[in-house]
Amino acid sequence: MSKATRDFIVGLFVLAGLASLAYLSLRVGGIESDGKGGLELSAEFAEIGGLKERAPVVVSGVKIGRVKRIELTPDLHAVVVLDVDSQYQLPVDSSAAIRTEGLLGQQFVALEPGAEDQLLKSGDRIAYTESALSIERLVGDFVHGNDLENEKSKE
Repeated sequence: MSKATRDFIVGLFVLAGLASLAYLSLRVGGIESDGKGGLELSAEFAEIGGLKERAPVVVSGVKIGRVKRIELTPDLHAVVVLDVDSQYQLPVDSSAAIRTEGLLGQQFVALEPGAEDQLLKSGDRIAYTESALSIERLVGDFVHGNDLENEKSKE
């Protein structure tokens, strides 16, 4: 094998390695180009926990969109704007809940389709929401005795 051929093969391996590293960096960083989007919905929550922009939006465990942005209303509630693939049609009585993958995993928005015939349109707000469960608050209530024992002592 000549020196030029060997240098060419090494150069190809280096380029392949750099391309793989760039691809993995973009995937880990949450930058994706596969989302079609098109249907922008919003949902108001009293507590969003650790929900972040670009978090997945799922229906039955299947990703259909992502969190586009998070805003705060004047009455201090969080409004989560969702970018959902327009091929999925959701009834107006659908609900949104903030869930966690595993015990301490990433948070995401889970949509539960309703049964109405009328469908949500871009710009609509999801009326039925369930805020994030705060593990810190649950542990704090348990540690400080804010549970059934306090209710029993009141009787």
